[in-house]
Amino acid sequence: MENHKIRVLFLCTGNCYRSQMAEAILRHLGRDRFEAFSAGSRPAGFVHPLAIQTLEEMGIPVGEARSKSWDEFAYYRMDLVITLCDSAAKESCPIWPGAPLRVHWPVADAISAVADETELRELSRQVAARLQEKIRRLIRMDWPNMNQKHRCRRLEQIARL
Repeated sequence: MENHKIRVLFLCTGNCYRSQMAEAILRHLGRDRFEAFSAGSRPAGFVHPLAIQTLEEMGIPVGEARSKSWDEFAYYRMDLVITLCDSAAKESCPIWPGAPLRVHWPVADAISAVADETELRELSRQVAARLQEKIRRLIRMDWPNMNQKHRCRRLEQIARL
């Protein structure tokens, strides 16, 4: 991991909201040391407008975001795979080359909340802020000087935030 950018894949079932936001946030904040990707086990086929709106409010470029299947990454060498929803965490994920670290960072799904538009926007901001804090801590990890066990322990601490 020391000689290349750390490749991180964020997974959610639909790949339309949380994993899309996480990918964009890591691309924006960690672009010099990380490569960010996102996918889903059953992609929704669209990126939720609330994810796009929330990222734009944060000044984070969305780029060419699209909902995609984890099958697209079956042959990609990943360093870290992070599930963000409980259903994706329970699924049998593909086995990626390089045996990446895997961790579950449970993050609420604002788009499934029963709320009016104003409340949904606020919930989405909270989700994005939580993801951003977790990702900032991920970026601050001293990857080259950490062994696998230490990395796993630190990722689990971040998961509990």
